Amino acid sequence: MRHLDGKVAVVTGAGAGLGREHALALADAGATVVVNDMNADAAQSTLDDITAAGGTGSTFVCSVSDWAAAGEMVQHAIDTHGDIDILINNAGITRDAMSFSMTEEQFDQVVDVHLKGHFAPSHHVAAYWRNQAKAGVERPRRIINTASESGIFGGPAQGNYASAKGGILSMTLTLGRELNKYGVTVNCIAPRARTGITEHQGWSAAPEDPNEFDRFHPGNASPLVVYLCTDAASDVCGQTFIIGSNVVV
Repeated sequence: MRHLDGKVAVVTGAGAGLGREHALALADAGATVVVNDMNADAAQSTLDDITAAGGTGSTFVCSVSDWAAAGEMVQHAIDTHGDIDILINNAGITRDAMSFSMTEEQFDQVVDVHLKGHFAPSHHVAAYWRNQAKAGVERPRRIINTASESGIFGGPAQGNYASAKGGILSMTLTLGRELNKYGVTVNCIAPRARTGITEHQGWSAAPEDPNEFDRFHPGNASPLVVYLCTDAASDVCGQTFIIGSNVVV
């Protein structure tokens, strides 16, 4: 038996980068995966790779910062696959600019996608899990959020992004305290990885030698995400892990 057999997971922003790798790893561990992205073709590509490897799942195209759509995504998982056990909040964008140059739109867009885009799905899934627990249905449930070292230490030209990611750290603590009594653990990762957000920065470039370990491949973070979703991680809650290469802090 694989560690996540019988589980249903929703992964936001799973059309590329970290989200895609998490979706593939969760499916490989046995979970049925709802692949969320705003890009329908990208979401379908991830699902195609899941099914080609023998996994199961579906797609749901929406912006996770849309309150109603986030609720519809959660309901889709329940209606299509029978339940929802895992929520991976991963979707994100950047609109970098120095504080004296940033526009209101740049600030609002990033905070909307990251901070509200984490809270909206979490709100809907938390309401469902609380009702299930009150009805006597007790199962281990998991939320994994995605922060950044920019949210921990700050980053130039990222007043919007760093603020949103710092908020996600606090949200993780709050949700963990609220939901743990219902069998839910809430944790967070701050990955050092090559994604659409970081690849232009240079530091995350893939090695020229294909035989060399790719320290910043986004898939390096996924084994920890999978572990935090297993029943073995039931005592881990309210934690944030900085993960990069083969190191977890």
